[in-house]
Amino acid sequence: MLRGRTVTLRPVTEADVPALAAIRATPEVRRWWRGGDDLAASVRADLADDTVTVYVVEHAGRLVGAIQWYAETDPDYRHASLDVFLDPAVRGNGLGGDAVRTLVRHLVDEYGHHRFTVDPAAANTAAIRAYAKVGFRPVGVMRRYERGADGRWHDALLMDLLAEELAG
Repeated sequence: MLRGRTVTLRPVTEADVPALAAIRATPEVRRWWRGGDDLAASVRADLADDTVTVYVVEHAGRLVGAIQWYAETDPDYRHASLDVFLDPAVRGNGLGGDAVRTLVRHLVDEYGHHRFTVDPAAANTAAIRAYAKVGFRPVGVMRRYERGADGRWHDALLMDLLAEELAG
């Protein structure tokens, strides 16, 4: 279990799948995370992926989202990448930033990571602002990076953070 200022991160379990699927089903989250018609199956697929480590984000004893990370294992390009989603009902309270800071500190202390990346959709201005508050900086736009639910290609913004730049 990882403890931040206001959130706790714990490994996700099968019992968490319905709550995470419900959060992913909210229009504000589904827009960016999608996942097909069976969101519980999408969450289970994330849990089954051996290359990704998923934590539940809890606040005041309540599951409010998830944060995950995976590592580039080539020693010459070693870094960790993060993704996070939160229940829209708790946004605007700094919980996402606290979750990211908590995970980044853990990855520095326990795994020796020195660099971190995120790749929010270029249109996801709320996520970009939240990552910037933690210290992530824009690297560049990745054009036509991800196919959207509309079938068209959309841009993403690559952002990175060095361990010593972590804010807060």
